[in-house]
Amino acid sequence: MVNTGDTAWILTSAALVLLMTPGLALFYGGMVRAKSVLNMMMMSFGALALISVLWVLYGYSMAFGDDVGAGLLGDPFQYFGLEGLMEDTTSEAGGLPAMAFVGFQAVFAIITVALISGAIADRAKFGSWMVFAGVWATIVYFPVAHWVFDFSLDDHVGGWIANNLAAIDFAGGTAVHINAGAAGLALALVLGKRRGFGREAMRPHNLPLVMLGAGLLWFGWFGFNAGSAVAANNTAAVAWVNTLVATAAAALGWLATERIRDGHATSLGAASGVVAGLVAITPACSSLSPVGSIVVGAIAGVLCALAVGLKYRLGYDDSLDVVGVHLVGGLWGTIAVGFFATAAAPAGVDGLFYGGGADQLWRQVVGALAVLVFSFVLTLVIGLAIQKTIGFRITEEDEVTGIDNVVHAESGYDFASLGSSGSTAPLAGQARAEARSTEGSRA
Repeated sequence: MVNTGDTAWILTSAALVLLMTPGLALFYGGMVRAKSVLNMMMMSFGALALISVLWVLYGYSMAFGDDVGAGLLGDPFQYFGLEGLMEDTTSEAGGLPAMAFVGFQAVFAIITVALISGAIADRAKFGSWMVFAGVWATIVYFPVAHWVFDFSLDDHVGGWIANNLAAIDFAGGTAVHINAGAAGLALALVLGKRRGFGREAMRPHNLPLVMLGAGLLWFGWFGFNAGSAVAANNTAAVAWVNTLVATAAAALGWLATERIRDGHATSLGAASGVVAGLVAITPACSSLSPVGSIVVGAIAGVLCALAVGLKYRLGYDDSLDVVGVHLVGGLWGTIAVGFFATAAAPAGVDGLFYGGGADQLWRQVVGALAVLVFSFVLTLVIGLAIQKTIGFRITEEDEVTGIDNVVHAESGYDFASLGSSGSTAPLAGQARAEARSTEGSRA
């Protein structure tokens, strides 16, 4: 019998998580320069389109099919095209239709791929990005989702991190954020630095878009975390509250760090702190108390605010701080479970600070590092292969012109239309101002 309440919650959660990808497009789009906003948003929308199709064809089967080798991969042919799942209500405990779970996990795959794009803003060919997205999802994400999210049940054998290692990753600190963060670092190294990186100001062109995107991400993330209970129950409620307070604490931590370090608390810092807190609490929301969540979130805000500056010290160009926020935040949140987990929470495990010793801690570290290394190495190989064959990066000339015009033949903002309402005065005034500026520079 189908449990209609749980089914309604999981479908609602799936819709919330789906909204996160357009939210991410706004968040990333506002952070780039005006000449790159459409391309940045298109990379998220492209991932949404492509991964949806691949998930139905074979992605779900690779992630949740019966294991075909030491917990590393599900059978890609078992549910090819979702064969046999349309009438199956028994694959998930509690009467949840299989297709509801398929849809919920699909949106996780989509946003994980989209997250990577922020590391290579302003300089990646859209066609090459789409090729990368499909290959990466197939070779990296689908197997890692099997490792982390596929639990053994009855005669079904799942992935090694969830079952053999028994690391806690409730909603995707490893499979989503460490995975995407490590991939972003690898791609940033493959494509190299943007023209003018470290010398020219590359400020966000639209901070209201950034804050709107962050707000949508926070809203959708309740489906991401509370929905991962796969039921409308106490676990979902605890995850919801922990997600709220950890995110709030992280925003405060980031703003305090900015205020002490730079003298200003910025809107970009508030939005970035929100995302950092969401990332950190993702793996831990079922295993922490609300107070522990506040502590983990606050530390995440400080750590990630400091980590975004590493790219200038180490010389890699992670355009929109995928490494500083998602890799560092994902690592911290995953490992923090080993310190702050309490058996009073639904996960029922005590961490080091609650008398559980180091048993859960080493499991968290091993799981985090395994995904980091796997994702980084394979992404490096995939990225280099694309760069050497069809090319991944646009030319320097095209980068200067603007990737929106060159790749998409569009502009995010049609300023010329401002003078097309019957008067050419604004444009004429602009031309005169430009002429005066040119004469002055010549003099």
